[in-house]
Amino acid sequence: MKYLPFCQLLAFIGLASTAHADDASASPAQRYTFSWPITDSAPAPRGGTTRGAAVTLDSAPSAAWHALQEVHISAFEHDRRAILALAGDYRVTFDFLEIVTFSGRARDRPYQSWGTERVYLDQDEGSFLSLVHILEMHIIQADGSVSEPLVTKHWREDWRYEPKQIIEFKGQERWRRRNLSGRESAGQWSQTVAQVDESPRYASMGRWEHNANFSTWISASTWRPLPRRELSVHKDYQVLIGTNRVTLTATGSIQEENNLKMVLAQNGEPDSSNPFLSREYGVARYERIRDADFAAADQYYERTRHFWTAVHGAWSDLYQHNPLIALNPAGSQDPASRLSDYADRLADGRQPEVTEAQIIRETLQAAVVPAASARK
Repeated sequence: MKYLPFCQLLAFIGLASTAHADDASASPAQRYTFSWPITDSAPAPRGGTTRGAAVTLDSAPSAAWHALQEVHISAFEHDRRAILALAGDYRVTFDFLEIVTFSGRARDRPYQSWGTERVYLDQDEGSFLSLVHILEMHIIQADGSVSEPLVTKHWREDWRYEPKQIIEFKGQERWRRRNLSGRESAGQWSQTVAQVDESPRYASMGRWEHNANFSTWISASTWRPLPRRELSVHKDYQVLIGTNRVTLTATGSIQEENNLKMVLAQNGEPDSSNPFLSREYGVARYERIRDADFAAADQYYERTRHFWTAVHGAWSDLYQHNPLIALNPAGSQDPASRLSDYADRLADGRQPEVTEAQIIRETLQAAVVPAASARK
């Protein structure tokens, strides 16, 4: 098998020519894209052009979904079971579409990519649950053969009931801890998203609402750093500000994003003359699949779980002891690459040259700016 950093995998996992066993037709069809006038031709989406091996969608409601429908359970338990039902095996498709620009520039081409991933329930402490996403890709190559599995750690989401604090992105590679009152967090769950290397990304609060055929959680408006799909093409804005809606159904889930692309001035505040470039909509569609081979992902997860849990804990300790942390753009090595390389050695069964504690300590020391400097 082959392990790839997530940034490399993004370069060629686009959906543009992907066909699957359950597709009505493998040939592309002309389609209207709603943000372009119906008389105009929408541009071809950006992203890669690879095809994935065929998958079989699971049309049967999962056991976790049935558990969610049980009557006479508390509101808290109802919420918990919705989060637990997010674990599983999925075909995931990502679609992002600029709706309108405010700066006069042309709209971006739509973005599309895909993946197959297993979502693991990594921790369950009652009012705290942690889910780890690991991609395992099987690509159809030019000669028609299927590639060896390509495995990469994707992201982590932590869910906490009535949290006492939350970590907020403040722009300019800074994250601030904000303490919450009991009134602010009552009945709510925080979702905290970590990047590939367990470093902070964003967090927000929201309430779960449950219906007979779906459950949904929607976040407050939240600042987020640029994702890699945007970092590779944009230097003209610094923050995404928007909401996430997570909707759980009997056969999967959908994450919807409504984002403004925000420009920051040198002082870290929104640019007074040109605060927003555009608005985009995004949909990440998690379709449950069955009979999929995730053996390589399982091996990676089991052999690296202790290490990534320790990295996650080290970041959490930083939040607890520092009201403001900042990443160091002048660090000698990308922390994601250094930590991922170490994890890859563990996954391959090779003995790393330094201890787990040492690589975590050295990497975070290089990655994080001292608190006094971060305040400047």
